[in-house]
Amino acid sequence: MSFKALFAALAILLGTGPVLAQGARPAPPPAPSAPASGLIDLNSASRDDLMSLDGIGEVRADAIIRARPFKAKTELVERRLIPEALYEKISDKVMARPVPAAPPPRPAPPAPKRT
Repeated sequence: MSFKALFAALAILLGTGPVLAQGARPAPPPAPSAPASGLIDLNSASRDDLMSLDGIGEVRADAIIRARPFKAKTELVERRLIPEALYEKISDKVMARPVPAAPPPRPAPPAPKRT
């Protein structure tokens, strides 16, 4: 086989390799921890963001802010911050992103030894 033919075959294989590989594997699913666009995070939303939700006024927005942090958005009903009927209206518009854990406290330095 001549050098040109070998080079052409190699170029064809390298050129089509990524295309074939893309068709062979499905796209990876989105990360479950990635926030969905357009959702209001109950743990970080401003008062105005919360008030943009149907049925949430100043009083309820302030109550939600005071009750933070939330582990799940269902806590709005469990803690009696909003009625269940209102939760059903806004549940697809809100989320409760986990609050980052605080770093563990540093151990105290050992006390100096007395002689």
